[in-house]
Amino acid sequence: MNKKQFVHDLGPKDDVLSPFLVKFINSAEGKDGKSYLNIILADKSGEIEARKWHGAEAVIGQIRSGDVVIVNGKVNQFQGRMQLIVTELSKLRDEQFDREDYIQKAGSAPEKMFNELLAIVESLEEIYIKDLLMIILHDPEIARRLKIWQAGKSIHHAYQSGLLEHILSCTTLAVQLSPHYKVNKSYVVAGCILHDLCKIYELTEGPVVDYTEEGKLVGHLVKGLEIVDHFASKIKNFPYNVKLHIKHILLSHHGEYEYGSPKIPNTSEAYLVHLIDLMDSKMSSFEQVKKNDSSTSHWSGFVKHMDRTVYKSELPSFTAYVDGGEKIETPAAPKAPESKPAPKGAFGNLLKDFKVEE
Repeated sequence: MNKKQFVHDLGPKDDVLSPFLVKFINSAEGKDGKSYLNIILADKSGEIEARKWHGAEAVIGQIRSGDVVIVNGKVNQFQGRMQLIVTELSKLRDEQFDREDYIQKAGSAPEKMFNELLAIVESLEEIYIKDLLMIILHDPEIARRLKIWQAGKSIHHAYQSGLLEHILSCTTLAVQLSPHYKVNKSYVVAGCILHDLCKIYELTEGPVVDYTEEGKLVGHLVKGLEIVDHFASKIKNFPYNVKLHIKHILLSHHGEYEYGSPKIPNTSEAYLVHLIDLMDSKMSSFEQVKKNDSSTSHWSGFVKHMDRTVYKSELPSFTAYVDGGEKIETPAAPKAPESKPAPKGAFGNLLKDFKVEE
């Protein structure tokens, strides 16, 4: 079945008859005591909340997260947000749809991003760190997963190749910011590449992502230390103190104890990795809200995990004066006084006008 209606094309009062991916489905009880379905539907263009007010019991056991369903309904506007009111939905078989229509992807091709990452590593000066990163990134299974995996379940770069996009973005910032703050660039690059790398073991693959057994029992921070130990052991005479500082960066990249960090950053390099990771994830969250929010105004609905609403439109921009406006003439900057050459003669003459203030 060819998909013709996508989430980003939907508007209030639109009739809908189209397949969508079920990202979330749950039965809830209304004020009247009757059951209804709370659903999140998605395709490659975004997500939309949906409700099915009647017949919840007949559907809830038949359809689950990850299914692609044909939806018949109408777009409603509720509290300033678009909501799809479903009258009918039924599950499609795998041969009835193209999975690519329902997968949100990073903005750049994964091979291109991966090659850019390798080029940055190749430019590093610290030879042991460069060797460690190269041997990790050239591991076939790590490379395969890194080009596909999301960085989070639903918020943090939560789309195909989102993890690689996040790692490359952080690493690019590491290259730009390390000289400014006079820190060791190689360690910051290593931290930006490795801090979330082991989410390839923490999260599952697919359009609906969940935590793996390893993710629930160990997590990507501890798994990251295991990866460093494993691959560093393959490099002859790998310095213990280099490995120690890389491990500290990984253990402390969440920044604060209350954010699940077993250690807080104690080196400038570790603290910069934390700040870069925090900045990139938060800016990505803003972009995802602006892309996926179904509010019809300039403002998003309240975003719980960000504790705010988000202004979605571009800020006012003027590159030319309007209504006959003219450039304001500002005073010229004062010129620096010309330096006078020191008087010639004996050293005593140079100091003849020098007085000590009491």
